Amino acid sequence: MKIAIVTETFLPSTDGIVTRLTKAIDYFIREGHEVLVIAPDLGVYDYKGAKVIGIKPITFPFYRYRKWGVPSRKVYHELKKFQPDVVHAVNPILLATSAVKAAQKLDIPLVSSYHTHLPKYLDFYKAYKPAKPLLWWYIKRNHKNADLNLVTSQAIREELDAQGIERLDVIPRGVDVDHRHPRFRDDKMREWLTGGKPSNKLLVFIGRIAIEKELHKLVPLLEKRPDISLAMVGDGPARAEIEKRFKGTNTVFTGFIHGEELSKAFASGDAFIFPSVSETLGLVILESMASGLPVIAAKSGPTNEQVEHGVNGMLFENENIESMLEAVSVLEDPEHLDLLRRNARKEALDFAWDKTSQRLIDFYMEARNRHSVGSKTI
Repeated sequence: MKIAIVTETFLPSTDGIVTRLTKAIDYFIREGHEVLVIAPDLGVYDYKGAKVIGIKPITFPFYRYRKWGVPSRKVYHELKKFQPDVVHAVNPILLATSAVKAAQKLDIPLVSSYHTHLPKYLDFYKAYKPAKPLLWWYIKRNHKNADLNLVTSQAIREELDAQGIERLDVIPRGVDVDHRHPRFRDDKMREWLTGGKPSNKLLVFIGRIAIEKELHKLVPLLEKRPDISLAMVGDGPARAEIEKRFKGTNTVFTGFIHGEELSKAFASGDAFIFPSVSETLGLVILESMASGLPVIAAKSGPTNEQVEHGVNGMLFENENIESMLEAVSVLEDPEHLDLLRRNARKEALDFAWDKTSQRLIDFYMEARNRHSVGSKTI
């Protein structure tokens, strides 16, 4: 099968979407499929045999942290040359909207996938919140003509269904159970992440440091529990502001780390902390489980689908410090904590990337079948 992937983000960027795409492409290439990637031009032009075509990016003044691709006629011309069997528009907001239009013009089966819950993010940027109805209209327009629309959790599927988006299905989550493993636990890494206090309980957060991650909700916890250290692994547009908020707490900001060092960071904590309720999934939840870390998380639809309270993690009520403190108290119960660790790892073993990637191929075949019989409603 010839597969064209048009995405708003790709290497060398590091986020859940890029992880999902690279693991899928690894599998596609091994299985003999031909893959073309069109993405913002960040200097990567080949990935393990898949050609990567760059579109000149721009930087928005209100979000200088990353570069963005914008709609381009080049997408149409490259797809016309490649003649794919299916086009996958990943998060069609800017650049990937060109894939939506090109697939229609070229009469190619189209799969669109929804990964970033932008309408929810607007709740954290008050100046833009009134634009939420317009944003939903734009999202629906970009998904209405896809042969299949994929989401990352059942909760988001239900939300998009309520907005009138049709032909929805859920992409299974996935994780690299070899590179996210408890064996990477490392004393030197723990020394660093605890700020030189390795006897402290260590909570780890790994991801983009942005307002919508709701990291500020952890400050009261750290103020009440000086025996807890927090490691924030990653970077993002709100890092300077978040560092100011956490001044005086036992918090270490590492910036980006990669490879084996990142595996060590996952495995060297006592639990993974996840305060956000705006995620469509949060692949880091499964990565932490694979690393043998129970997840302590705010309740939300997508998170509740992954974390079973008292079994592989602990859930707390959003914006409720007493509930958060109660969830974190599991750190003082070694037997329960050990059970959560073992259950978390066991849960992750059911979600190896190859299974997820094969399911994506199945979705592409389904889109081709639907397209051939004209089953979508326009």
